Amino acid sequence: MRYDGIVSRTLNRRLSRPAARLLARTGATPNAVTVAVLALSFAAAAATAVGWNIAGGIGIQAASIADGIDGELARLKGAATRFGAALDAITDRYADAAIVVAMTLFAWRFEAWPRPELPGMLALAGSLVVSYSRARIEASLGGAVPSNLDAVFGLASRDVRLLAAAVGTALGYCYWTLWVLAGASFATAAWRLLYLRLQGVGTAPTA
Repeated sequence: MRYDGIVSRTLNRRLSRPAARLLARTGATPNAVTVAVLALSFAAAAATAVGWNIAGGIGIQAASIADGIDGELARLKGAATRFGAALDAITDRYADAAIVVAMTLFAWRFEAWPRPELPGMLALAGSLVVSYSRARIEASLGGAVPSNLDAVFGLASRDVRLLAAAVGTALGYCYWTLWVLAGASFATAAWRLLYLRLQGVGTAPTA
């Protein structure tokens, strides 16, 4: 099931789709692009951790944009596979973790706020919970997932979180951005459960 958040629809896809069309004329594979995006995410995280926050913020958003290339390239080349989807999902989690850890290190080294590891841990946990909640909902409900995907998967989807991380990092406000990411992530997971409950989706007993 494909879901593009508001940032992906309005910004990221406008850049990733033309890039995918260009790469489709080359020998580049979707899995190679996935690995390259992970490397870009690690580079952005490293830049942030050492104090190059503007470069880090730009790199975070660049990686978010590039993250849409592999799926589009797979579609254009007819090369979509379950392995590729799994690789993309797993590398995304590593990228998210690297970015949050780097933001925490930046806050610890260059900002004067206390205990940055606390919002860092909460932001990391929240990021994983949001990603897991989507995967669990999709696996559990299948075709019963509401057609209005924004209603259940919206709020702090990955594209939104990465844009917030990019802006906060570039401005040098990693500490408070981590708190925002943590709060938004847990609110998103709670909303998804509440929405499904209120709509009565997936409440029938299992066979």
